[in-house]
Amino acid sequence: MGWTTGVAIYFVIWWIVIFMVLPWGVRPVSTEDVAKGHAPSAPKHPYMARKLLATTVLAAVIWGIVFAVIEWGGLSFRQ
Repeated sequence: MGWTTGVAIYFVIWWIVIFMVLPWGVRPVSTEDVAKGHAPSAPKHPYMARKLLATTVLAAVIWGIVFAVIEWGGLSFRQ
């Protein structure tokens, strides 16, 4: 696998993982705390920095597994 292919695969894996991580720990705001113009379903504390870090780490682990399978596991996309 070339480095451009590796980066492209990591990018795709990262985006898939971010959508899996986004719902973690989401608690909606109580109805008394909703300010005018805000959605009542918006999370009270989104913790985006934690989620981005978790996404990056999980994507790296998954990418490592994919890399190992492609390089040493016998999975080939060429005939």
